[in-house]
Amino acid sequence: MGTIHVIGAGLAGLACAVELAKAGRAVVVHEASGQAGGRCRSFHDDALGCEIDNGNHLMLSGNSSAMAYLDTIGSRDTLLCPPGARFPFVDLATGERWTVDLNEGRVPWWIFAPKRRVAGSRPGHYLAALCLAAAGPSRTVAQCFDTRLPIYRRFWEPLAVAILNTAAEEASARLLWRVFAETVGRGAAASRPCIARDGLSHSLVAPALRYLERHRVDVRFASRLRGFEGRDGRAVGLDLASGALALGAGDSVVLAVPPAIAVEFLPGLKAPLETRPIVNAHFRLPEAPKPPEGLPFLGVIGGDAQWLFLRGRMVSVTVSAATALVDEPAETIAQRLWSDVDRALGLGGAPLPPHRIVKEKRATFAQTPESLAFRPIPRTVYSNVVLAGDWTDTGLPATIEGAIRSGQRAAREIGTL
Repeated sequence: MGTIHVIGAGLAGLACAVELAKAGRAVVVHEASGQAGGRCRSFHDDALGCEIDNGNHLMLSGNSSAMAYLDTIGSRDTLLCPPGARFPFVDLATGERWTVDLNEGRVPWWIFAPKRRVAGSRPGHYLAALCLAAAGPSRTVAQCFDTRLPIYRRFWEPLAVAILNTAAEEASARLLWRVFAETVGRGAAASRPCIARDGLSHSLVAPALRYLERHRVDVRFASRLRGFEGRDGRAVGLDLASGALALGAGDSVVLAVPPAIAVEFLPGLKAPLETRPIVNAHFRLPEAPKPPEGLPFLGVIGGDAQWLFLRGRMVSVTVSAATALVDEPAETIAQRLWSDVDRALGLGGAPLPPHRIVKEKRATFAQTPESLAFRPIPRTVYSNVVLAGDWTDTGLPATIEGAIRSGQRAAREIGTL
């Protein structure tokens, strides 16, 4: 067996390299930048004087691929997973607060308990989820629900936007159902919320790099791919920033790069190129605020902010599908989001604290029915090159779970070459 070259050290590339190393394969990882993790990493911010994540991510206990990856690299204990499957919300327009509290088991009896469901909702409102299960490939999330009902604005829409990073009016209903089927549909045991206790890199990236080092995997940073040399349906060479690299007869490649880059290298590749932005804000408070319901996150309805994440004195905000916000000046965004944080946490008109705004203008591909038709399978025009990435046809949204699952699948595909 030859050497496998993994191009890209984002989560998809790392997950693939970890699986291959676990199987005893010879692996080299090439990363164009100076660090691993891609869009899912931590960095030290001088203005805040602490480490922050470039984006905020919530995993669920039912994310089987992510949990298997964490088990392999030995970092599942770095996740903060409160007991139960409880999700607190506040509606800034009315001041109402409630906590969605899922029960154990597949039968969702929680929808019959007023204190465990969305404020103002009735049990029958949740049956509309069956439309997601039966949705055809062209159906959007909004088309599955009565958008006039409060539960749409307070539950279905915010979950769809958070999971798919696409407005519910254009987001794929079928894709949202795949997530529900693997998590909420299996009850609280598969729906426990989990966040990286000390930051994304500490849970998902640094332990993976240590694992690869222990397995003698060469990780080469500043090793940008500039192109392939192909012959007779195979890739026979890599054009790297450091120079040309010939591929032996048994060598293969996993291309784990964004879709816009992949289409430059692979003739005829079709990929979902339309994107949607995410805006994240990080605020460093004078003292740690009281966590809502004792949980380190809060869903926000009726404002610009959508989800708050609390880690000590740090409060981080995520705005998904942020097309209307991303081009605003950073200070304008900070003021708008801080106003929501102040009200959501009951801080009594506290002044704007030190902060950092992080814009991901091309955070994910647009997860619309039209874009899903362009998600490619792992196999490519070159017999020894396979794809990995949350934009490939995983059947899941472009999430941590989707990225890791794509890398694990690419490792299996390589094994069949």
